[in-house]
Amino acid sequence: MRDFRWPPPPDGGPRTYGPGPSAPRSGRPTLPEPETELIATPHGVRLERLVTGTGTPTTVFAHGLASGIAVTRPLGSAVDGRKVYFQFRGHGRSDAPPGPWSYADLARDLRAIADLSGATRALGVSLGAGALTRLVADSPDRFDRLVFFLPAVLDLPRPAAVKSRLKALAGAVEAGDVASVADAISVEIPPNLRGTPAVWSYLRQRIDQLMRDGLAADLGSLAEQVAIADPTKLSAVTARTLVIAAAGDELHPVEVAERLAGALPNATLHVYDRPGVVWTERADLRTRISDFLNAPE
Repeated sequence: MRDFRWPPPPDGGPRTYGPGPSAPRSGRPTLPEPETELIATPHGVRLERLVTGTGTPTTVFAHGLASGIAVTRPLGSAVDGRKVYFQFRGHGRSDAPPGPWSYADLARDLRAIADLSGATRALGVSLGAGALTRLVADSPDRFDRLVFFLPAVLDLPRPAAVKSRLKALAGAVEAGDVASVADAISVEIPPNLRGTPAVWSYLRQRIDQLMRDGLAADLGSLAEQVAIADPTKLSAVTARTLVIAAAGDELHPVEVAERLAGALPNATLHVYDRPGVVWTERADLRTRISDFLNAPE
């Protein structure tokens, strides 16, 4: 893969894929991934976990589809207490039991990690937000604070764009086509930033993980699933909640966030005015999340 030249290299940036003299010479380089552990769960699925920080409270972070620990860690960088990051089934080193899978299965993974870690708070991103929705619908008093970042699904299936993206990504990973994997991942990134050193480092990290660990075939079944059938079940949720969305994000429609926030009794909705907020509003996003989770009772 040393001849990989996607995206076009920025000035002073890499011109091939992989380590070596052409690695990034500006921007922040990709940091080595920390050592994780495999945790046995009561439902028999071993899940990859990383615990950082000390003290209380404990917050569990649930990642998005075809994502993982490395992408959710920045969201917890300023959050007090212990932070617990994990990989859902079919991601990273976690087990991939026979499918098809549902959001009930993902909620079971999330619940197991939260229970084994003693987490009282939770943050879910996209797919993880759907799993968190299902968990609190079934157990409305499980957490005392919740953050839903870019929720993608509630009681209606995800849009066709998500299904086609997942199909393209899975096919590229299976074929070992690094450039096509990069193409599929890059839709998350604002076009004007795709040639920057920071984005190059991010892509390398994501590609390294996907090419190393693969992508479970049964993840495709989740594109047809809904998180819950009846949003009114969320009316019993007791936790203080923050829902974050971004206008113009077709993979995470604002309408889903609005309906989710409307169904939760103690929810505050914040909508950024453009997509790609992880890149364009990174400092504000981290502060918004940490201020909410760190605020006194």
